[in-house]
Parts: sequence; C-alpha cells; structure tokens
Amino acid sequence: MSTYRIKGETGDWEVVIGMEVHAQIVSKSKLFSGASTSFGAEPNDQVSFVDAAMPGMLPVINAECIRQAVRTGLALRAQVNPWSRFDRKNYFYADLPQGYQISQFKHPIIGEGCLVLDDHEGKEVEIERIHIEQDAGKSIHDRHPELSYVDLNRAGVALMEIVSKPDLRSPEEAGSYLKKLRLILRTIGTCDGNMEEGSMRADVNVSVRKPGDPLGTRCEIKNVNSVRFVMQAIVFEARRQVEIIEDGGEISQETRLFDSTHGETHPMRSKEDAHDYRYFPDPDLPPLILTDAFIDQCRTSLPELPDERRSRFIDDLALTAYNADVLVAEHENSIYFEKLLAACPIPEGKTRADVAKRASNWVISDLFGELNARDIRIEDCPVSPEHAAELMDLVMRNVISVRLAKDVLELMFSTGDSPAEIVEKHGLKQVTDSGEIEKVIAEVLAANPEQLKAYKGGKDKLFGFFVGQVMKAMKGKANPAAVNDLLKKALSDD
Repeated sequence: MSTYRIKGETGDWEVVIGMEVHAQIVSKSKLFSGASTSFGAEPNDQVSFVDAAMPGMLPVINAECIRQAVRTGLALRAQVNPWSRFDRKNYFYADLPQGYQISQFKHPIIGEGCLVLDDHEGKEVEIERIHIEQDAGKSIHDRHPELSYVDLNRAGVALMEIVSKPDLRSPEEAGSYLKKLRLILRTIGTCDGNMEEGSMRADVNVSVRKPGDPLGTRCEIKNVNSVRFVMQAIVFEARRQVEIIEDGGEISQETRLFDSTHGETHPMRSKEDAHDYRYFPDPDLPPLILTDAFIDQCRTSLPELPDERRSRFIDDLALTAYNADVLVAEHENSIYFEKLLAACPIPEGKTRADVAKRASNWVISDLFGELNARDIRIEDCPVSPEHAAELMDLVMRNVISVRLAKDVLELMFSTGDSPAEIVEKHGLKQVTDSGEIEKVIAEVLAANPEQLKAYKGGKDKLFGFFVGQVMKAMKGKANPAAVNDLLKKALSDD
C-alpha cells in the first residue's frame, strides 16, 4: 500500500481521504421526466415541465434508473435495500427551479459495499452508500459581464452518488479508486464515465492528522473532473491544512473548488450540516420497494466484472499479471483483445495460451504504441481486431518478419487496407530463399574485412553487426532465423 506523509515542522502528518462520486446514470430520459439526457444539445432544449418546476407537475420515477443503480450496487458487492425513500433537500440556487433537490438522505437504495485496489496490494475501500438523486441545471457566467444565464438541460438528470468511507491514505490510492470505480461502471454500462462532459465527477473530502490521532476537520473539494486533478487537489489541500495547523490556526469545515490552472484550492462556501437543508420525505413520491425477483434479474444481467476478467486472463490464458492488468485497465482494451484472440488461428503445435501471450504482447507494445503516437483511442482504432489477427497470422507463418509487421501496421493505420493487401502491394514478403540470403551474406563479409578479422580474433559481439548489415541490405525482408543460421555457418567456414 502507498504511504503518503506530509513533512511538517512538528513531524509527519497523515492525509485521510473520502470520496463522493457523482455518476450520471445511463438512461435515455431523466429521473422523473421523459426529457432526453443526450449530451451536446442547445441550452434549454431538453427541459420538460417537470424539470422546469411548472405548477402542478408531478415526478414519475424512471424504472431504468432504478435498475441501473441496483446493478451498480451488486457490482460493488454492496447491500441492496429493498425499501428506500426519496427526500427533498431544500436550498435556493438559480439553476434549481424547484427550490429543492430530490435525493435519498436517510434511506438510500444501496448500503455498504467494497472496492478492491489491485495496484495497492489488494487494499479494500469500503463503500458507505449509493443513493439516487436528480442533478441541478447549469449557471453560465462567462457570456456577459453583468448577466448570468441558466441552462436546465441537466436539471433532473439521474445521478448516483457513490460515497466511500475515509479509507484512502494517499493521492495515488484516491486516483486508483476513481479509475477502478470508473472501470466497473463502464463495464456494466451504468455510467459512461466521461469526466470531461461532467457525467462523472468527484467531491473529495480531505483532512490531516498525526498518525494514530483521531480524524481531523475535513474540507470538501467540489466537482473535480479528472483523476489527475483529484490527485493534485489532495496534495495541495493536505499541505495547506498542515501549514495552517502548524501556524497555530484551525481548519474550518468548508467546501472548496480546485483551480487546475494554478493547482490550488479556493473557498467556495462554508460547509452546511444536514439540518440546514431541512430534509423531509418527498410527498409526491411513495417509498421505493424492490422485489427479490427484480434484484435477481439485475444480478443476472451483470457482465463479467474486471476482477473476474483479470483472473480469467491469468488462469485460463496464462497471461502475466502485468499484461492482464494493462488489458483490463480500460474496458475497450479487453474487448479489443478478446475479439483479436477469437479471430486468431492457432498454428499447429501451438496452444491458445501461446497465441494469447503473443497477442497480448502485440496489443500492449505495437498497437498501443501506434495509438499513442497518433493520439487515437482504441475504440476509434482504424485497424479492426480481425485485420490485427490477420497480421499476426502472417508473422506466425513467416510470411513477413516481426520488423516488417511494424511497417505493415503503420500502413494499415494510414490506408485502412488489410495486411495481406499491403504485403502484396508493397512487396513485403519475407525472403526465406537460402541461396539469396547466402549471396548477400558473402557480399557483407567481403565489404567488411576489418570487422571480419576482429570477429575471427574473438570479438563475438560483432555477430550482431553482421546480422544488422545483412538485414539492412535486404531491406528487412530476410527471415531473421535463416540469417542467423546461415551467417553462423558462413563465419565458421570462412
């Protein structure tokens, strides 16, 4: 587990972190209305009378949102509460037309659960609760120096608030927690995890203490929209609190915002207690009652979860733990790999595990390298898993060399052509004819008499030099194994 200590004038300090993640539920319509939830519409283009709080409009629960929340709870090994209730959280803000937010305060739909951090020795982070609530609208302040505008497209969108206990002890653990949670939500399809579009954002609770002391006063950093910013905000906020305490001050419980440009947190408002919101049961919504059959249906609808997939990759496909971690880290990575593996033929004398090892290494090194160089996401990759399998097959059948396969891959990205078409069009087939290779070897040895003499004198490392010269002369088309064998023979005979 990662250990993070802040060095202060009075000794070491420990940071304590809890997370409240707001995840937009994947559904075509909002929590209590039929208005669309699609991203990118013109302001106030997706607002129903319910969302705008018109008189006499009553909320009607969206069953799909409930189903998605239950599936999330089950994926996090959490307790599903058969009975839950919606409350009104009363506060005034311009983008909250009702004057209250419908949420679940005392009786959430999901109780305690757990999330395991694989990259921190399997540390378990406890989930305290998951409750459903409606989102507010958006206030826009930058279009006019004296006016603010309100966009209600997000008003009423269904959110899950996933609340962890204060179990995290470092920025790295917090980053891992957020990435793992995002991965699970994307895998089961309950949230798209797009932090840039605001469909997943984190409120980070940070406090500091001397190791072993009781919990300190926490500050909440609101609406942080990237893993990197979460980690930066924790580092700054922890150090800020240590400096205040060591200077004789006290930490005020408050809500703060993170300025990503300067890497600093700034006060937003003093932190309200629950009673300030005057919570009370929403009179327009009856309690939510879930049947055992409904919960079982949600459970059976879950796909293979990331931890299960990682274990299968290691146990059934004999992948290394590193390769399995990389492939499972993003849902799209593992989907691409599985499609590639399914399309790969198994050569005679080889096993599925042999092919899986080669395929995983190729995806992680060659494919990811090309994607990163071109700044392309794997879901937008122009090379289909089927074409990738065809490229691997050409290498395994010695039609092209590993070196030439890299050139072919670049052309596949550029043209979209199949590897067989590219190999034929550009004459990239591997040369295996021993007579042709022997001829080039003889020319290389004749052109480098000094190196040949040094090799004969005991400088064995020059063998690699000769291999390189032969491959260069044959423009990378020679079969490497044949070059090695024939070169050894030529050098021993010479």
